[in-house]
Amino acid sequence: MIDNIKPKEATAIINSLQGGVVPKIGVQHITVGRDGEITAFIQALNDVKNGHSMVKFWIGDFGSGKSFMLHLLNTVAMKQKFVVANADFTPDNRLYANDGKGVALFTAIIDNLAIQTKPEGGALETLLEKWIEQILTNTANQHGINIVDIRSTEHIKLVQANIMKSINELTDVGGFDFGVVVLKYYEGFISGNEQQRRNALKWLKGCYSTKTEARQDLGVREIINDQNYYDMLKTFCRFFVNMGYSGFMINLDEAINLYKISTSVMREKNYEKILSIYNDCLQGRISNFFINFAGTVETLENERRGLFSYAALKSRLESNKFETSEVRDFAQPVIKLLPLNHNQIFVLLTKLKAIFDLNYKVTIDFSEAEVHQFMEVMFNKPGAKDFLMPREIIRDFLNVLSLLRQNSQLDKNNIFKDIQIRDERNSGVSENLSIGEVEEL
Repeated sequence: MIDNIKPKEATAIINSLQGGVVPKIGVQHITVGRDGEITAFIQALNDVKNGHSMVKFWIGDFGSGKSFMLHLLNTVAMKQKFVVANADFTPDNRLYANDGKGVALFTAIIDNLAIQTKPEGGALETLLEKWIEQILTNTANQHGINIVDIRSTEHIKLVQANIMKSINELTDVGGFDFGVVVLKYYEGFISGNEQQRRNALKWLKGCYSTKTEARQDLGVREIINDQNYYDMLKTFCRFFVNMGYSGFMINLDEAINLYKISTSVMREKNYEKILSIYNDCLQGRISNFFINFAGTVETLENERRGLFSYAALKSRLESNKFETSEVRDFAQPVIKLLPLNHNQIFVLLTKLKAIFDLNYKVTIDFSEAEVHQFMEVMFNKPGAKDFLMPREIIRDFLNVLSLLRQNSQLDKNNIFKDIQIRDERNSGVSENLSIGEVEEL
């Protein structure tokens, strides 16, 4: 049932799901029931490859698989030669801010850059060095210099000129400083000056807090901040496309944290930023850029605090009124993730059983009939209809397999009797809200 899965992927899947989180790699092996969404996404990727840009909103109840879907999108996009990045909105990471929370989101995005050869993230250095190698090769070919000799200090000015020429062609806002920093990285790369390389990476990740410090270390005039980080993301997008990548895809999860912003003015500013990004992408102001947002139905549709509280967003994000649960429109900006049905959950659990056996090099005595029995026990427990989420089903199933692996004499029926259903949903959008926020609700 499971083909071409690597041991590293199997371990990531089992360990992550048992811990209640989505694995960073291998999610394609446990995907069920999302064929329509994936087909439409691949078409959207092709459009972005061809120079368009896209914004999608993945909406579903708590536990419906939004985070899983974003990780799956990463896997698909990396195979299509996209640079991808995941980041979560948190109380300290926002789209709009004036106290460092915007640039904190930027830093999280750049820290999590991933490509197919480095899918776990942290690919910034790899990308920079790949681009520098391309510049070195091009410079050597242009001037008839041996590819080994081009790295010597006597040719450094030729390489520097080509770096700045390339940067100037693909940047606008902040382009000069971006080019200077990449030059500094190249100089550190060639000379083995590790501190200079680290300083350049620090600037590119938005980690300088003052212009004075950045000027002392790198000789630049500006730093990445709350006001210009989005322009820098667009610069990175052009940079990646210049290197030969198909585009830049960013996944932003936990949009509930924008909903929870306590003041209506700041919340509206964040929604205004979403509108600005949406318009940039759909009106062709940027190419090869794909942004995905993930949030709950309440985050989208609540007209007091959600995205629909901002009239310009509501008019753009309202669902196709002719869509039903049977007849879906995956081309629209908002894609609502429907819960997996029982048959799909059965297929998922049988896949997980195969991966579990592969990971531990065992064959657990757990038949398909017993998988059905486990599901019946779960779905017939008091509260299952209201509270049971796929995450809990998966975790309990893997926990049962773990017990049986270590205690083969255990009676499965006795284990099943001890299963209890917990309410793992977000306990209301007011969870963790301040007194002021609750009053506003």
